[in-house]
Amino acid sequence: MEAYSDFARVYDIFMDNVEYEKWAEYLIGSLKEYGIEDGIVLELGCGTGVMTELLAESGYDMIGVDNSEEMLGEAMEKRAESGHEILYLEQDMREFELYGTVRAIVSVCDCMNYITEEEDLLTVFKLVNNYLDPDGIFIFDMNTPYKHREILADNTFVYDLGDLFCVWQNTTDASLQTEIALDFFLRSGACYTRESERFCERAYTHETLAKLLDQAGFDLCAVCEGDTFDPPGETAQRAVYIAKRRCGRAAAVN
Repeated sequence: MEAYSDFARVYDIFMDNVEYEKWAEYLIGSLKEYGIEDGIVLELGCGTGVMTELLAESGYDMIGVDNSEEMLGEAMEKRAESGHEILYLEQDMREFELYGTVRAIVSVCDCMNYITEEEDLLTVFKLVNNYLDPDGIFIFDMNTPYKHREILADNTFVYDLGDLFCVWQNTTDASLQTEIALDFFLRSGACYTRESERFCERAYTHETLAKLLDQAGFDLCAVCEGDTFDPPGETAQRAVYIAKRRCGRAAAVN
């Protein structure tokens, strides 16, 4: 699983269209629906810490895990500005470790799609289960097979964001794994600096995700469409999963 490096410093510009406040409102509402109004919450794949900050602002004691030193550097700059006591850990989500359990674990912006092997995704789910309090809640989103097959596919996208110009090229195979090549040009005075990132995402069917969650010791509580938070339709591009840690022993992590 690749970690962002040069892309970290322009990530927030590139993601400026994401409605983080709306996402945070949904996450907080979902956590409270399951009785989690305070306590420790972990964000897996926290990136530059935008969502981590919003959840901290709502009163949760936040931990952020990401495997990119550069992304965490951006997150820690936000922490210095906000004064929130957020613990950031540079760890791969396939082998993350905590000192104790947490009340909930969240992961947004399709971080789970970066786990391109089913066995590794099961490992992540088992680790999440292992570090949740009894009846703890796991909320994550994923880009759907429809998005990989019909939207990302083998398409190229060009973004002109003022001081940032980006070319996004995709190659999608039969297993719905998409190779993504980003070339971005950042204005510096009269010149542009070019940087590149290469990474992969994979889509999983709902049936596969439900099976893996069950094997990891979760009860699947709800699935909704990421843009509307209604039940997902056939053309949903993002699905949000809410799962509850099953009472009893945590899933064994190999």
